[in-house]
Amino acid sequence: MAKVEGYIKKADRKKILLLCDDIRMHSGVATMAREFVVGTAQKYNWYNLGAALKHPEVGKVFDLSEDLNKKLDITDADVKVQPNNGYGDSNMIRMLLQREKPDAIFIFTDPRYWIWLFEIEREIRSKIPIMWLNIWDDYPAPMYNHDYYNSVDLLMGISKQTCNINKLVLGEKAKDKIINYVPHGINEDDFYPIKKGHKDYDELLKFRKQTIPNDDIDFIVYFNSRNIHRKRPGDTILAFKHFCDLIGKERAKKCAMIMHTAISDPNGTDLKAVKDALCPDDINIFFSTSKINIKQMNYMYNLADVTMLLTSNEGWGLALTESLMTGTMIINNVTGGMQDQNRFVDEDGKWIDFNAEFPSNHRGTYKEHGEWSMPVFPSNISLAGSPLTPYIYDDRLDPLDAADAIKRVYDLGEEENTKRGQAGRDWVTSDESMMSAKNMNINIMNSIEECLKKFKPRPALEIIKVEDYKPLKVKHKLANY
Repeated sequence: MAKVEGYIKKADRKKILLLCDDIRMHSGVATMAREFVVGTAQKYNWYNLGAALKHPEVGKVFDLSEDLNKKLDITDADVKVQPNNGYGDSNMIRMLLQREKPDAIFIFTDPRYWIWLFEIEREIRSKIPIMWLNIWDDYPAPMYNHDYYNSVDLLMGISKQTCNINKLVLGEKAKDKIINYVPHGINEDDFYPIKKGHKDYDELLKFRKQTIPNDDIDFIVYFNSRNIHRKRPGDTILAFKHFCDLIGKERAKKCAMIMHTAISDPNGTDLKAVKDALCPDDINIFFSTSKINIKQMNYMYNLADVTMLLTSNEGWGLALTESLMTGTMIINNVTGGMQDQNRFVDEDGKWIDFNAEFPSNHRGTYKEHGEWSMPVFPSNISLAGSPLTPYIYDDRLDPLDAADAIKRVYDLGEEENTKRGQAGRDWVTSDESMMSAKNMNINIMNSIEECLKKFKPRPALEIIKVEDYKPLKVKHKLANY
């Protein structure tokens, strides 16, 4: 029997309790979690407490092992999902620790969902480690996350910015943590270029006719994200309208934008109302609102000449990575993890990294980047916040600048666009970027093994000297003067 690389028989594997979205669902967290669970099931036994809002399957447990046996060509996978309303609570985790006896807890998503877990971290870490695949959207470094970062043993930052933030916030305590760069990885078997002569080309043409009612379209901009304020869907429509104005009415008739999102959302806006008010009837904006599978998603990216994401706060931007994996160029706001995918280079020609002196490239310190992208720098960086997250930059761009980026892609022509898109695919599949599913899974396995090897149980009790509280200060440049 052929066994996948790194295979360990079931009885000898470590069991990981995974706390995140239900891995059978289609959120960004669920999609990535499913990818690394499937990609490491030959080495670990996984038990997913699968979160959803008002989950319809609460009270059940689903065994996915047989499906994974077929996929991995093994006979003893052990992967289960227990659906739950939300991410759990301390009593549920205590019950699962006693019943499932995991060797580690692995959490994935925003820290605000895990405050209850961090409150009992000593109880957990006196026996097993807590591992966290984490992300943070923007600076200033969130010193209010200090105790959260200090409550785990392994921090896997999905962006270079997140890794830098972990180190800046922890300060001297960073030396006691494992902090690794583990970017999101896309499966090359799910997302790939489809050109004339490819076995899927005829199906792609059929999908195009179902998606775009106008046959006379030769340039397509694609938006694939939620209709929520920080994703700036209104600015996306406005940018496309400005682009159409730039190229003139006749050429604009042959251009279209596809928006795969909800038309109206209380957390965003009414996109039809935006389109109706701002765009003439002959500007082609098509909404895709039905759920589509991975194969159809791959078709969407292949229909497009460029994928655009103008988010003002974005930890990663999964649509960009998926787009590049299909050989489709990207336009994005330079903020958060999206800037990793631009591959900006410094004065020595090296892919940039971040530190206290240079925490972000959102102010345009470096302009040279991968040929597959048309980055747009924010025109305004303001400070937003809430009681739980008192401060965070909101990096907003000017839709006119985004329109100019669309025009620069448009002016490339089909041949140059295809060449640059292929360069993007070559890079995201490379060992440098580590943005393929294979590399992500290797990074996660290496990080888990390092954590298990270095883990030292915390003492059950600790004597702490009570001192006056001193607020933690941000220790990095707030601007590149």
